[in-house]
Amino acid sequence: MRVKEYMVLLQNILQYIDEGIHVLDKDGNTIIYNDAMSKLEKMDSKDVLKKPFSEVFKELNIENSTLLKALKHKKSTIDLKQTYLNKDGKEISTINTTIPVIVDGNVIAVAEIAKNITNIKEMSDTILELQDEIEKPEVTKTKKIKKYNFDNIIGKSENFVEVIERAKKSSKNDASVFIFGETGTGKELIAQSIHYASSRRDKPFIAQNCAALPESLLEGILFGTSRGGFTGAIDRAGLFEQANGGTLLLDEINSMPYELQPKLLRVLQENYIRRVGGMKDIPVDVRIITTSNEEPKKILKDKKLRKDLYYRLNVIQINVPSLRERRADILLLAKMFIEKYNKEFNKEIIGLSNEVREQLLTYHYPGNVRELENIIMSSISMADDNDNILDSRHFTIPQAMDFQINDYSKIEDRGMDEYLKGLEKSIIEKALDENNNNITRAAKSLKVKRQTLQHKIKKYNIPI
Repeated sequence: MRVKEYMVLLQNILQYIDEGIHVLDKDGNTIIYNDAMSKLEKMDSKDVLKKPFSEVFKELNIENSTLLKALKHKKSTIDLKQTYLNKDGKEISTINTTIPVIVDGNVIAVAEIAKNITNIKEMSDTILELQDEIEKPEVTKTKKIKKYNFDNIIGKSENFVEVIERAKKSSKNDASVFIFGETGTGKELIAQSIHYASSRRDKPFIAQNCAALPESLLEGILFGTSRGGFTGAIDRAGLFEQANGGTLLLDEINSMPYELQPKLLRVLQENYIRRVGGMKDIPVDVRIITTSNEEPKKILKDKKLRKDLYYRLNVIQINVPSLRERRADILLLAKMFIEKYNKEFNKEIIGLSNEVREQLLTYHYPGNVRELENIIMSSISMADDNDNILDSRHFTIPQAMDFQINDYSKIEDRGMDEYLKGLEKSIIEKALDENNNNITRAAKSLKVKRQTLQHKIKKYNIPI
């Protein structure tokens, strides 16, 4: 296959890649310009291909063009954030990697790969701007921001009461807190309660989900940016500076990009940050609370979190139990949610039918407290104005109340052994409920020996 045929083949293949691709030959002429790059820069490929780069992009030069730098100085640029105006004058933000292709010491071509992060950058800028607005005194006087504290936490189960007592003790010091538990168990509510019961209660409480943004943008959000640090960068305080004196919650810490973790560790060790692209060390006084929906052992085993960082974060560990591990709280929480949504939907629900109570008590709750709240909210929204008791007629998603054996989606979160134990316990509870706690009939329905069922009832501490 000749060189020309190779080029045609390559050009066709690259049209189906999401990232923008721009390739120059050794003389600075464009030889590849794919559709993604064309859409990004609002340039017609016929106006770019086979033309000198400097003539098409007249505003770019050796100082501000990574392609020209690579061509002249054989210099690679990896994951560079760039912000520039396209042909229509719209501001575009990209992460670019530019590499020279060198053969026998000579540059024969340079290639640039550009990933469009305009929407993500706009979102990250909005996060910082909104957070900055929230922390301005004149704004907080007019905006009602929900602040949770320990009075908002409902529960009487022994294992849950122990967790709350531990959380209350942690509010009396500034040690880092590591909270883990399944999705929907109320980890952020506990984190906020710790903050608002602490001596930092009058300072900011700021939360950031570590899984929401890529490493290149999350770093700027956490530590801020300095003008000139990269193309389009402005002086902007990050969340550490905004949370100074208060608490920063890093949600889903197990999803924090690995490359960013050493920088977070340095901040925790030295109590100062350096903005992205900046040279100045800025002291910060921030308490760190982290949450994870995975157990620490699994996080470390899967190498999602550096051990040295984990030990810095895990000074106080709080394990929030799932709702199925605190069944004594189900009806208490249901009552609280009924009161909440009565007000919201202007209803007068005063209770639950026996059938619904039994369903609520035996359901597995893969979504935990959050799922219970959604079930109650949905039910009340379906109630007529003259209804005052919720029954099976009010549930808009009745299958949500049925136990699903094939609930495999949660295996990864809990591990197979723990998942199977919970599964077996729920099956036994359902069988006992359907047979009015008659062990003989329940054993027959499950096709196991009575003695076997008795052993498992004792093993799982199931009340009869």
